[in-house]
Amino acid sequence: MLVFNFFAECLNRAPGLINNNVNLVKKVAFPLEILPWMCIGTALFHAAISLLVWMLFALYVYHMLQWTLIFLPLVMLPLVFMTLGICWIISSLGVYIRDIGQLIGVMTSFIMFMSPIFYPIESLPKMVQAILHVNPLTFMIQQARAVMISGQLPDFAMIGIFTLASLVFAWLALAWFQRAREGFSDVL
Repeated sequence: MLVFNFFAECLNRAPGLINNNVNLVKKVAFPLEILPWMCIGTALFHAAISLLVWMLFALYVYHMLQWTLIFLPLVMLPLVFMTLGICWIISSLGVYIRDIGQLIGVMTSFIMFMSPIFYPIESLPKMVQAILHVNPLTFMIQQARAVMISGQLPDFAMIGIFTLASLVFAWLALAWFQRAREGFSDVL
């Protein structure tokens, strides 16, 4: 849930990032691309508090923490960049399509049920596993579960690939945002 809640919080706040800060768009020369970073920072703070609560729970129930927990920031890194890219796209679309917030709420619920949050992916039939592996959150959730609960090392090679892919995606999303930003003041 920690991984998904971080993602969902950013996704649900993204449509209103620009619309809720109209004064920054019209009156001040402000780098609007920072707004999704602020959203990411807030969600990371909430994730850190959730992690602290989980650690206290794990200490109480299991009387220990897995040493591999130190790799959780590495596991979260590609998710941060992927989420940042999605926030740039959705926040720019939120200016032009006002009702996208309602759609994002429904999509977030759908993504939650299409992610192996409440169940291990191995408990599903092979065909369903293949469908769930299309969801990029599946890998992140599995890696977080491995380092937090199972005490396994993360798959460093795949994390590297995911990080590179999410950086490229975030860069393309920033280009999209910069292009869409030209019309923000006209629409708002």
